[in-house]
Amino acid sequence: MSQIVKHRQAVVAAAASIRRPQSGPALRLSARGALRGPVPALLLASLACGSVSAAEFPAKPIRMVIPFAPGGSNDIVGRMVGQQLQERLGQPVIIDNRAGAGGVLGTEMVARAPGDGYTLLIVSVAHAFNPALYKLSYDSIKAFAPVAMVGSGPNVMVINPQLPVNSVKELIAYARANPGKLNLASAGIGSFQHLSGELFTRMAKIEMTHVPFKGGGPAMTDVIAGQSQVTIGSLIQMQGHIRSGRLKPLAVGSLKRNPTLPDLPSINEAGLPGYEAINWWGVVGPAALPQPVIARVNKEVNASLASPDMLKRLEGEGAVATPGTPAEFGKVIVAETARWGKVVREAGIKAE
Repeated sequence: MSQIVKHRQAVVAAAASIRRPQSGPALRLSARGALRGPVPALLLASLACGSVSAAEFPAKPIRMVIPFAPGGSNDIVGRMVGQQLQERLGQPVIIDNRAGAGGVLGTEMVARAPGDGYTLLIVSVAHAFNPALYKLSYDSIKAFAPVAMVGSGPNVMVINPQLPVNSVKELIAYARANPGKLNLASAGIGSFQHLSGELFTRMAKIEMTHVPFKGGGPAMTDVIAGQSQVTIGSLIQMQGHIRSGRLKPLAVGSLKRNPTLPDLPSINEAGLPGYEAINWWGVVGPAALPQPVIARVNKEVNASLASPDMLKRLEGEGAVATPGTPAEFGKVIVAETARWGKVVREAGIKAE
């Protein structure tokens, strides 16, 4: 007989010994919100079983929601994490891609899910700027419990190889000499690519025509074809095209160089001091997630990030592992939300 069954039987037996009061309400709520009077058996059972299930987590398959379509950086990283957790937790981790509204639809679904640990969410930098772009039905910080940060990767500025520039400084000079002539392709209004490009043009004081697409793939295709000349997007998506020579990289968006492309300077050092735009990924759950569940998942994610296989896979995608505590990840989310919210508001960007 399992511990859960034995515990439930004990709770029922204990509840049967509780005598109901002769008259008056079984429960009374004090002015401070405290419950007075005998506690109902169902409430006892609920609380007791909740603690047992948290201690025995996981007892059934886990759903990992990725709020973007398959093929993007969130999907790539989310599937890596899901595979690792499945092996380490001993339960299936089911990947559930719920794309729509820049990640809002899938995120909203998890915000409303039970806080039992069986529905988790992969978040990225989009989670930080969506509050400034959309009218959300949830608080992007308060509605979620940070669990574990997984990794981070810079964006990378790439151009069509036919564009006669070879550095960030030359691109800025060309744009100033040809205002509005360059097209800046992005994955859509309010996307990471759009905001990264907007931050660049504002800091460089140049004009480029923003050309939004429905996804990073079509944006890169447009630059490869030469219809647009520039795009700034996640290195995790751009690498294949850079290696093939279809896209020419100018610089990465992190403050320092990326180990995947050590010879490529950062935008910060190549002509635009202070520029930083990195993507990051992590795991969160509904706000009511029990602390033991948070601790267990955090432990397993961090352990996976120390494995040579996971490190190699992340590095192969242009990302670096960023293990840490749930509290540290929470601080990252708060800081990034403030930073990108400012960019959205100052640029007057409105999501479609």
